[in-house]
Amino acid sequence: MKTLMLTAALALSAGMVSAESHMKTVRLGTEGAYPPFNFIDDNGEVAGLERELGDALCAKAELTCEWVTNDWDSIIPNLVSGNYDVIIAGMSITDERDEVIDFTQNYVPPTTSSYVAMSDSVDLEGGVISAQTATIQAGYIAETGATLVEFATPDETIAAVKNGEADAVFADTDYLKPFVEESGGELMFVGDQVPLGGGVGLGLRESDTELKEKFDAAITAMKEDGSLNEMLKKYLGDETLVYE
Repeated sequence: MKTLMLTAALALSAGMVSAESHMKTVRLGTEGAYPPFNFIDDNGEVAGLERELGDALCAKAELTCEWVTNDWDSIIPNLVSGNYDVIIAGMSITDERDEVIDFTQNYVPPTTSSYVAMSDSVDLEGGVISAQTATIQAGYIAETGATLVEFATPDETIAAVKNGEADAVFADTDYLKPFVEESGGELMFVGDQVPLGGGVGLGLRESDTELKEKFDAAITAMKEDGSLNEMLKKYLGDETLVYE
C-alpha cells in the first residue's frame, strides 16, 4: 500500500515516547482520506476497513482506543513524537520505515499498484504520472522515465488526470478500483499491475513492544477465525487476496 519516505532524524527519536509508560487509552492515528481503507463519513467520523478492523482489534486485545486523524505526510513524525500510539492508515511494511518504527504482522496481504487514465493510448513510460507525495508509488515512478507530479492527497492525484495535469495516476489498485467503476467509462485501468510493498500493517514506536504483541495476537486471532478475511472481502471485494 502507501509508503512514506523517512529521514535519519526520525530514527534518533523513535524510542523517546512509549504508549505503555503513560497511556491507558490507545490512540489510533489514521489519514481519513483513503477509501476504502479509511475516510471521514457524513457524521464526521472515521470509517472504512481500518475503522472496523481497528475497533475489532482493540476489543480482542481488551484495549480502550480512540481515533485521531493526521495528514499523511506527517503521520510517522507525529507517531514518533507521541501524538498517537498506532498508525492504521493503509501503510505498507517496508525496510526503510522499519528502521524508524516497528510493525505488526500485515493485516492486508501484499497487493498491486495500477495506472488509471482517461485513454488506453497514454504513454506510461514517458508521460506525466501523478502520485501521492511520499508514497511507494511516487518512489516507483521517480525511478522510471516518466515525469512525476506529486499531490498531498490521493483525491488530487485523480483530479489531475481528469483536468489534464497528468496523463495517468499510479496508486494502489484497491484504492483506484471504485473510482474506475463509478466513472461510467471515463476512467480506465491501463498498463500492467505492479506488485509493491510487503502488505499493510500497524505502525508503532519501537519502544512499544508490549502493545505490538497485543495487536499481533489480535490480528492472528482474526486470521484464524476468518473474521479478517470477511472484512477484506467486504471492503476490497471478493477477488481480493485473503489469508489461508
